[in-house]
Amino acid sequence: MPDLDTIYALSSGRPPVAVAVVRVSGPRAGDALKALTGKIPEPRRATFARIRDPKSHEIIDEALALFFPGPKSETGEDTAEIQLHGGRAVIAALFAALASMDGLRMALPGEFTRRAFENGKLDLTAIEGLADLIYADTDAQRRQALRQLQGLLGNRAEDWRRRLIEAQALAEAGIDFSDEADVASNVTAQALGVANALQTEIADALSDAARGERLREGLVVAIAGPPNAGKSTLLNRIARREAAIVSPLAGTTRDVIEVHLDLSGYPVTLLDTAGIRETNDPVEREGVKRAMARAAEADVVLWVVDATAAPEAVPVAAANVIVVRNKIDLGPSQTQAYGPLQTFNVSSTTGEGVEPLLKALAAFAADFLGSREPALVTRERQRLLLQEASEALERAANEAGREDIFAEELRLAARALGRLTGRVDVEDILDVIFRDFCIGK
Repeated sequence: MPDLDTIYALSSGRPPVAVAVVRVSGPRAGDALKALTGKIPEPRRATFARIRDPKSHEIIDEALALFFPGPKSETGEDTAEIQLHGGRAVIAALFAALASMDGLRMALPGEFTRRAFENGKLDLTAIEGLADLIYADTDAQRRQALRQLQGLLGNRAEDWRRRLIEAQALAEAGIDFSDEADVASNVTAQALGVANALQTEIADALSDAARGERLREGLVVAIAGPPNAGKSTLLNRIARREAAIVSPLAGTTRDVIEVHLDLSGYPVTLLDTAGIRETNDPVEREGVKRAMARAAEADVVLWVVDATAAPEAVPVAAANVIVVRNKIDLGPSQTQAYGPLQTFNVSSTTGEGVEPLLKALAAFAADFLGSREPALVTRERQRLLLQEASEALERAANEAGREDIFAEELRLAARALGRLTGRVDVEDILDVIFRDFCIGK
């Protein structure tokens, strides 16, 4: 992206909307605003303006104009914002006027945020939090994303990196100036103490990484069981829509069907799987194979059985299994104890008993995803870099007697933390991080 380009884009919802927000960022943002309104308003103060085409001088709309001089702006550059009526024709006319100006072009996806990163306004962990905030579906996801945007991990990582650099300086002083009188004889021991403390702190953060990543993706609940137990009907009942085909014919569900839900503020991915049975049909057999695999990987398995049929053992080996005895509306049910497994009696057709089941799932989600302190780590990239730093610190502790190797391992740990926040050597991952952002953000 050329550094001297001034970019513009719609930063509000898809038109038509009541109010549209158009942002302009770059060295010519002030010139563009002056060409459109006849003046540059007082910084950071909304000013009424008539937006005119700079060539025809025709009035496009009446709007509010704001100007934020760099570096005290969201992107760190001169930034203008125009709040106008959100009709398609109004926005198109403003874009045509902006496109006619030299040095201006439409922004690429995520380019405003990328410039904020390049100008030191946001680090990469905050940017990942911003992306998660935009795509958050539940309140728990929103809270986690907002904490990342506000620096929950980034500030901690910068503190770790600062302490590592100080430890590295101590170690290198011991190597380079060991014969100097003002260099203490125990500098390596001091550096090792810092490294050991940091390794413990990073290990604590990593121990809870799975929860943060899972909250971003959602709790996975697999509905499994024998054919014709009412799994698809239960899925539709919970989803409150016809998400899965329901048929009295066994083997109707062949592939895994996914439904995303907000369950008491927590994200849940519900999976409807093929009925598990022995079959000679190669397509159904593949469906059974996939069903067993997804059930084994799920956070929770709802093992659905026909309450009126002869009871069978639960064949899945998932960590958390809840037995759902379905079809209690069809007559007397067979009795069977399922040992320590939590069991619910429901009718997915009438809805009887479904609410207590959902409350139990919500309680599990709250305990699994959000009842403890907020997770520091929310993405695989973050986890891998912290693991890299932790492993380097562990190697450093093992090499404390070889001062040059000890100092190098401290440097590698600091480099991993620098890559986490984006301070060093991250050009190869920037496109990946920004590719999912929308234009105008």
